[in-house]
Amino acid sequence: MRLRGLLAAVVVLAALSVAVYWSNKAQKAEEKKAAVDTSPKVLSVPEDQFQQIELHKTGSDDIVLKKGQDGKWIMFAPKTWPLDQDAVSGLISTLSSLSASRLVEEKTADLAQFGLSNPSLVVTITKKDGKTEKLLVGDESPASGGYFAKREGDPRIFIIASYNKTGFDKSLSDLRDKRLLTFDPDKLSRVQLIAKGQQMEFGKNNQNEWQIIKPTPLRADGGRIEDLVRRLKDAKMDVATSEEASKKAASAFAKAPRIALVKVTDNSGTQELEVRKDKENNYYAKSSVVEGVHKVSSDLGEAVDKSLVDFRNKKLFDFGWNDPNKIEIRDGSKQVVYVRSGEKWTAGATQLDASSVQAIVDKLRDLTATEFVEKGFGSPVFEVTVTSNDGKRVEKVLISKQGEKCFAKRENESTIYQLEGKALEELQKAVADVKTFQPPKGQKK
Repeated sequence: MRLRGLLAAVVVLAALSVAVYWSNKAQKAEEKKAAVDTSPKVLSVPEDQFQQIELHKTGSDDIVLKKGQDGKWIMFAPKTWPLDQDAVSGLISTLSSLSASRLVEEKTADLAQFGLSNPSLVVTITKKDGKTEKLLVGDESPASGGYFAKREGDPRIFIIASYNKTGFDKSLSDLRDKRLLTFDPDKLSRVQLIAKGQQMEFGKNNQNEWQIIKPTPLRADGGRIEDLVRRLKDAKMDVATSEEASKKAASAFAKAPRIALVKVTDNSGTQELEVRKDKENNYYAKSSVVEGVHKVSSDLGEAVDKSLVDFRNKKLFDFGWNDPNKIEIRDGSKQVVYVRSGEKWTAGATQLDASSVQAIVDKLRDLTATEFVEKGFGSPVFEVTVTSNDGKRVEKVLISKQGEKCFAKRENESTIYQLEGKALEELQKAVADVKTFQPPKGQKK
């Protein structure tokens, strides 16, 4: 009897376990379904399938955007302005996978109560296959702060979050390319600047480094030219400017003297930007890319209001932050050659204290002209040849001394660099302070 009762209890327990298992599984399935249902998809269109987008907004002109053969988006209506491709990408990203905050109605015949019988915003998406998806956006939901929306052909009414609506509810100003120059900085080949009564032209050499081409070939301060390019790339119009303000800008531009004319050339052609400055130190610009005159920032105005000397390289050496492979020094009758192998520096068979040689490298790297002069360089008293970039770059600098003044020239260049008076003395001291390598105590040489 006891065995029979025990078997019955086991059977009952097993049955309860199975019931609990299926109950839990069903509950999890319902929870999962509920979680999915709380944010159902309103639109699901792969981004690469977008071919055309139409925005119809009550009280505004319809905006029509089309994808060109090159993959870039073009505005066809109501203007033919260039588009901000990043802004269009953001719009597409929002629409491609639009989820609702929640489902309001499975089906209703009364769309007016949601503002959907005459929607304030209609977005029509034309896909590559020619088929369309249409999104209707109605009134704001008083309870949630979102907006009622539905997809044409779908009876369901949803609420979408305000931030989602903001993602695709764009105006002409939001979508317009606001750049005054639309060149590609990665494909820039020439920059021409007329300023301070000088005509300058900058280009890149075989090492992709900026050089001054005109008025005469000279070494350039690449950082200064890159800064100029960045300022030109970032120059934008203020699309919120009123018509009256635009007229005032045009009038001020006509009266103000020109401070600079810039021409930039990339693989698509040449673009121009003329910058003027009025008596109140306001800057105005006129571009060959966009219509009208635009007030611009002082940062742009100051960046183009430069002379040739502002773009010249005042450093004596170009090895920059690359460690030299070899340094050859002649100081009068004394000569020494330092060679680097990995982290070690040697002079002949003698290993040197690396930090003391590094002091020489730092002094050479910091050699900078205080100004460029036409004369003053006499017989050289100090010569330095630096080999870097695994032997691909060799630079030789000659230094002379005239009284308290110190001058330098790069080999095969006519430019004379005037240095700080103590520059040579400090360099000679760094050479004199070079020590032999001393291993830590207990470690053999």
